[in-house]
Amino acid sequence: MPDPRLRIMTASRLTARDLAQIAIFAALIAALGLPGAISLGSVAVPITFQTLGVMLAGAILGARKGSLAVLLFLVLTAAGLPLLSGGRGGLAWFTTSPATGYLYGWLLGAAVIGYLTARLLPRYPFWPALGATVLGGIVVIYLVGVPVTAINLGLPLWVALADSAKFLPGDLVKAVVTVLVAAQVHRAYPGLIARPRRADRAADALSVQ
Repeated sequence: MPDPRLRIMTASRLTARDLAQIAIFAALIAALGLPGAISLGSVAVPITFQTLGVMLAGAILGARKGSLAVLLFLVLTAAGLPLLSGGRGGLAWFTTSPATGYLYGWLLGAAVIGYLTARLLPRYPFWPALGATVLGGIVVIYLVGVPVTAINLGLPLWVALADSAKFLPGDLVKAVVTVLVAAQVHRAYPGLIARPRRADRAADALSVQ
């Protein structure tokens, strides 16, 4: 049986392959902003394709690498690169913008999707996978985004919540697309997301027997 200390040390390091995957998905999130954004409703939080990249990062790379991909994208954006949809960037989007909370929500959402996805593999059944993606990619992001929008714009919470309904149809479509794409990727490239340690211990116990 492998030395558990070696496993922990290995799991704590990022390989060159991991770094490449993180960079690729950060670039994917940026590329999904190229079509621009659509502004609807009374609150100036745009509809963008970039949430799809966030969902894919979590569902394909897992909690650790997926959230690091989103973090890399956010750091580059905060540094001033125009990576948000419509060619926007800079620190203002992370402080006083109506979209500020949604950006931070992306980071947490990718982590939640990745965490739950790891527990669905290797089978990755459609409906549980869709539930995991909706929970992380919609519910978690809205839970962070809506209150911050209300605070930054000085709006009642219910007004910001009602306005967020404009995102829901598109986000549900993105969640379905994410699950369909992730299922094909995990079928073709198993092992992209490490198994939870409990599953590892169970596998080790079976191998000893």
